[in-house]
Amino acid sequence: MDRLRAAVAGIVTLALTGAPALAQRQSFAIATGSTAGTYFPMGELIAGIVSHPQGLDRCDTRAVCGPPGLIVSARTSDGAVSNLLEVNAGLIDSALAEGNVVADAVAGRGAFRHVGKQGHVRVIADLFPEEMQLVAAAGSHIASVGDLGGKRVSLGNPGSGAQILAEQILSAYGVRVKIVRADYEASAKALGNRTLDAFFFLGGTPAPLVRDLLLRGAHLVPLDGKGRARLLRRIPSLASDTIAAGDYRGVGAVATISCRSLWIVSDAVPADTVYGLVRALYHPANRAALAAGPPAALHIRLDEAASGLTAPLHPGAERFYREAGRLPAIR
Repeated sequence: MDRLRAAVAGIVTLALTGAPALAQRQSFAIATGSTAGTYFPMGELIAGIVSHPQGLDRCDTRAVCGPPGLIVSARTSDGAVSNLLEVNAGLIDSALAEGNVVADAVAGRGAFRHVGKQGHVRVIADLFPEEMQLVAAAGSHIASVGDLGGKRVSLGNPGSGAQILAEQILSAYGVRVKIVRADYEASAKALGNRTLDAFFFLGGTPAPLVRDLLLRGAHLVPLDGKGRARLLRRIPSLASDTIAAGDYRGVGAVATISCRSLWIVSDAVPADTVYGLVRALYHPANRAALAAGPPAALHIRLDEAASGLTAPLHPGAERFYREAGRLPAIR
C-alpha cells in the first residue's frame, strides 16, 4: 500500500508539473577579492566544484557535489576586512579571508578595533597558504625591506589582507615609506612606468600579475632576518616560508612569510548546508578539478583543512571533520 501511495504521488507530481519534482534552487555566495588576486579565481573554482544544479551529470554520484539545488557563485569584493564584516552581519553567505585577519576580527583588534568583535564568524575550512611577495621596480636598487625607507610603496588592495600584513611588516622592520593607495592592477601599471618603487602582493605563487612584472625586469625582495623574526613573534598565525626556485621563471628561492587562507561563513548558515559543501570540496572525485585549477588549489587537502584555525569551526564543518577522523571523536 505504501508503494502504491508513493507511485500515485509521483504520477500526480508529473501531471501537475510535467516533470519530476526538482530540488528547490538556493543561491550561496563566496566573497573573494579583486580579479587580479588569488581569491577570485579560487572562489570560482570552489563554486564550480560544490554547486549542485539540477541535471548536472557528475552530481549524480552521491556527495560529489553540495546539497541538491545549491548554486554557488564567487563575487569580487574589497578584500578581507569587508568580507569579514559582511559575513558577520549576514550580508554575504561566506567569504575567503586570511587567518591572521580572521583572528583580528574575532578578537576585535587591529582593523576591527572600532567595530568590535565579529562573533558570528565561523570557519568552513583552512584552504591554502598565501605568500607575501614584495615586488620592486626594475632598476630600483631595492634589495631588502630596509631599502624601502622613503620610497613610494603600495601596500596592496585597500582594505585587503595584503594591506594589513604589509603594514605589520613595515612596523616589524621599523621602516617608513611613502604610502601609495592603489589596487593591484594600478600598482602594477605604476611600477612599470616608474611612478611606484615597490608594492606588496599577497597570494599563491606563481601569480600571473607578479609573473608578468618579473618578466619585464622587476624583482622580488626577500623578507628575512630580524624583522621577520620579530613579525612572527608578534603574529603567531604567520609562518616563515620560501617562494620556491622556479615558481617564477629564472628566479631563485626567495625568503618570505605566509599566512593561511580560510573559507569562512556566518553562523546563521544551516549546518546541513555547510556539511554538504565541505564534504563535496574534499571528495576524492574532485581532486582532478582542484589539480586543474590555480596552483594554490593543490594545497586544498583534507589533512590540513581543520588545522591552524583562528576562529571556531562551523558545526556543519565540525561534523564532517569528525566523521573523517580529522578531529577527536566525542565521548
